[in-house]
Amino acid sequence: MARRRTKKRTHVGARNGPSNGVPAATSAASRAPRSMVIRSGAGEVGPSVSQLVKDVRGMMEPGTASRLKERKSNKLRDYTTMAGPLGVSHLLLFSRSTTGNTNLRLALTPRGPTLHFRVEKYSLCKDIQKAMKHPKGGGKEYLTAPLLVMNNFNSPPLVDGSTPVIPRHLESLTTTIFQSLFPAISPQSTTLSSIRRVVLLNRELPKSSSSTGEVEDGSYIINLRHYAITTKRTGLSRGIRCLNAAEKLSKERKGRRGLPNLGKLEDVADYFLDPAIAGGGFTSGSESEVETDAEVEVLESKARKATSRAHSEATRVGDRERSQQGGSGVEKKAVKLIELGPRLRLRMIKVEEGVCGGKVMWHEFLSKSNEEVKSMENIWEERRREKEERKRVQKENIERKRKEKGKSGEVDEEIVEEEWDNEGSEREAEE
Repeated sequence: MARRRTKKRTHVGARNGPSNGVPAATSAASRAPRSMVIRSGAGEVGPSVSQLVKDVRGMMEPGTASRLKERKSNKLRDYTTMAGPLGVSHLLLFSRSTTGNTNLRLALTPRGPTLHFRVEKYSLCKDIQKAMKHPKGGGKEYLTAPLLVMNNFNSPPLVDGSTPVIPRHLESLTTTIFQSLFPAISPQSTTLSSIRRVVLLNRELPKSSSSTGEVEDGSYIINLRHYAITTKRTGLSRGIRCLNAAEKLSKERKGRRGLPNLGKLEDVADYFLDPAIAGGGFTSGSESEVETDAEVEVLESKARKATSRAHSEATRVGDRERSQQGGSGVEKKAVKLIELGPRLRLRMIKVEEGVCGGKVMWHEFLSKSNEEVKSMENIWEERRREKEERKRVQKENIERKRKEKGKSGEVDEEIVEEEWDNEGSEREAEE
């Protein structure tokens, strides 16, 4: 009799299965944020916004649905329903209004809140590459998440001690939401070579009057930039850099292409010291040195073989002694940022509690008095009570139909459809 086949890849109990070692819910991959960049109204946003959505998906790599296909019939409920099973934590919805304004909604699933932005200006990746002399193409930069740098998200305190136009809790909420877009970096486990991109978020502080010091503009504007991080060793002449590049190229292509011709020289020192050969030697400081602000010191990366514990300890002691004597193995590298795109200028319009629907926490153009705020709180409290009452009635109906028919499967499907319809009608009524 043939032996029964056992799955060894993703089955329960297999080597790569969910019950192997650490549970799936506590693994680092499952805790990493995941996002969906969506075109709301797929055929109505236009080609420019569609390309902007693709560029934003590339910026959010690798923790995003880069091959997501939207349909005109898709609703917000379709995406929120699948966000839980797929582990999606953020929704970025781009849409275009009837007046031609491009809007962005950044929502946290499953319970919100939602930030509403108006995209005042944007530039696509192809536009930025056309404007650059040496654009950088896509490579291994998108295999790891980018580094997030945020500036001016907390406004300085006012001189006269008055209440700020933008509340402090709104600033902290916005900071937390943007920080949760990308995975956190651990200094102990994250290597420098894995950080290849950087996303810069710079908030424009509100303008204040020079005479009175009062804030004239209460807008919340964020500028977004996306860069690739490139490094190269400093203190080397152009000739040595050409030799290093040619050596790497010859190893990759198994040939001698790119190596300089030294047949007419009597000594190899002429190639390094003569400024007229190979574009200059060490005689020109401008060719080998860079600005001191762009230099960083990193430990020299060396590939070491796996040895015994005693040999590793001896090597570590030797490295420590050399570092005390001055030869610490630290090399200087020049850091340069090359813009990848896209560029976005976002203006926050309002903040809601739920996922694209709920109580408005802040609005740029609308302000309410304390009495109006209290009345709105009462209205939302009444809606919450009505929702709880509907759930209680639905639960009683489920139990009653189970007792009457005795077929729980058919009854459950009917009740689930009825419950979804009630939630959808409730959300439409709130909007």
